[in-house]
Amino acid sequence: MPVETPILPVKGKKNILITSALPYVNNVPHLGNVVGSVLSADVFSRFSKLRNRPTLYICGTDEYGTATETKALETGQTPQQLCDEFHKKHKEVYDWFEIGFDYFGRTTTEKQTEIVQDIFLKLHKNGLLEERTTTQPYCEKHDGYLADRFVEGTCPKCSYDDARGDQCDKCGGLLDPFELIKPRCKVDGAQPVPRDTKHIFLKLNELQPSIEEWFEDAHKKYGWPANGTAITKSWLTKGLEGRSITRDLKWGVPIPLPGYEKKVIYVWFDACIGYPSITANYTDEWEKWWKNPEDVSLYQFMGKDNVPFHTVIFPGSEIGTGEKWTMLNHLSTTEYLNYENGKFSKSRGVGVFGNQVRDIGISPSVWRYYLLSNRPETADTQFEWQAFVLSNNSELLANFGNFVNRIVKFVNAKCDSTVPDFSASYTDDTFDFPAWIARVNTLLAEYVDELEKVHIRAGVRKLMEISTEGNALLQYRLDNANLVEHPERTNTVIGLALNLCHLLASLASPYMPSTSESICKQLNTSLAHIPDVWTPEVLKSGHKIGKAAYLFTRIDDKKVTEWKAQFGGSAESRAAEEAAKKKKQEEKEKKKAKKAKKAAEAAAAAATAAQAAPDETGSAENGAAVTAAETSPAEAGSDEKAAEILPADVESAPKVVENGVKETPLRGPRTKDDFFKDLVIRLKKPTDQ
Repeated sequence: MPVETPILPVKGKKNILITSALPYVNNVPHLGNVVGSVLSADVFSRFSKLRNRPTLYICGTDEYGTATETKALETGQTPQQLCDEFHKKHKEVYDWFEIGFDYFGRTTTEKQTEIVQDIFLKLHKNGLLEERTTTQPYCEKHDGYLADRFVEGTCPKCSYDDARGDQCDKCGGLLDPFELIKPRCKVDGAQPVPRDTKHIFLKLNELQPSIEEWFEDAHKKYGWPANGTAITKSWLTKGLEGRSITRDLKWGVPIPLPGYEKKVIYVWFDACIGYPSITANYTDEWEKWWKNPEDVSLYQFMGKDNVPFHTVIFPGSEIGTGEKWTMLNHLSTTEYLNYENGKFSKSRGVGVFGNQVRDIGISPSVWRYYLLSNRPETADTQFEWQAFVLSNNSELLANFGNFVNRIVKFVNAKCDSTVPDFSASYTDDTFDFPAWIARVNTLLAEYVDELEKVHIRAGVRKLMEISTEGNALLQYRLDNANLVEHPERTNTVIGLALNLCHLLASLASPYMPSTSESICKQLNTSLAHIPDVWTPEVLKSGHKIGKAAYLFTRIDDKKVTEWKAQFGGSAESRAAEEAAKKKKQEEKEKKKAKKAKKAAEAAAAAATAAQAAPDETGSAENGAAVTAAETSPAEAGSDEKAAEILPADVESAPKVVENGVKETPLRGPRTKDDFFKDLVIRLKKPTDQ
């Protein structure tokens, strides 16, 4: 049922619509999934609301497709039962992380079917869909067609062993399942066979000019990140082709065309339509958000692997309907968050997953802070336990928490929990208070600017810089002696510091909402909007504050070893991983040795040939021939090394011509034998030349 009082756009205001990539429902999210989309979007949503803008943050579980159908088969559930179970698990994880969705929905709804079919039929009416007979991978073992992602094998581009039939996670290349080397069914390991089947294709090739025109305007105007821009350009440069948007499955949105009763619309097409359909479940007035490009700015958050669906396929579908959709303005993408120099792996027990985080006993604020300050914005980053503990102890506790706790405890103890009389314009020879306020405002402006640009890591750094200014204010100025000897100055320090705590509560709220709530409780006040300019006068003289409470606690360094062992995978999986690495290294060494052996044999053959041939004086015996024993593989055993020693188009042995002048003539491509013959000549005794 739609909510009673939904958030709606307001004419004349900057209305913000935010989506985070819909998490797939068949597994529990790990930390990389969390920071890559939902957590990042939550930061911007909270920031936007604190800037007093009408803001709607929509997300939900992506529930249709082969992965759900297959997982349900494995677990003995119906697809709907599986979706119900994991939708709840996802929501529990996000609730614990304090993700403030305005609505967290799902794609297995009547609204999803209604809106997907409506877009599908409009594209069909506009001549942008066509039927084709295609060859699909079919598993004879379990008697079913396989979605591309359920065919695995070796990537033909980078030789990665676990590439999927649609994309290689290592090199990012888009693949066809039949391109894979040694393809296998993900369900049972059988080798799939090709079978013909009819499907509906979206004519992206005909939509390309319109998509390109929109893309060129959007990415330049709104400053898309480099990876999102590059991925989209790569698709467009290569040239868009018709893409199948239907599949031979049961679990999905039915195709509204005769003859397709046993097929469904493919998740590549309908997943992004989940955003408007989830909004439609939130409010019947969903079109005020999704068909209102003049008044609404759309921000979309995702990992880089989701980029083409949001920058090519979904915009192409919107354009193809001929309707006026709210289209992507601001794109925010992340690279990958890895785990301790490896990958998260649920099957091997490697890494921390959302449902495990709750049991570790560290507050959501600490997790959010570390993940966001380590957000993989321009390159892959690592989750490391040592860095996690350090960020808590040396940054949150020593800087941010220390400042707030120190001033609140002092006022509790020395001022009867009451803000003393103070003036923000006070100044003396010991400290330039107006200049300090100006520095805080400079940092505030930089914080706002970074978050307006969705530079989330930079924003949290500015937050900590402002906290550092608070500690600098208290240094040598807040103690009993100063309160007695310099009461006016000390009262000014107290008043400014308490008001800075209030500002920090607002600035920290997008990153650490429960920490901000604690600060406001200690100050006995409510959270304020983030201002353009800070004036330290919200907490006035005479205001009663609450009791001090620790925002953070120290984490014992010994926990690093404990957590590494706990989340480093089972002993068996670690041993298997090490064995696989060792085997791979051994194979690499064997190839290297084989190559060196061939080079040595070639050197020996060249030396023998050189010894048999007459030298420039007519006798091979006068020359010091190079034998295989004298030439190591490292010196001359590889083509690469040979190329370093001698360019292919230059004669190595200079000839003596008239008047003793040496000439080095150019010539064509040379063989390895040519190289070694020349090397023999070059190493002959000087008297022989």
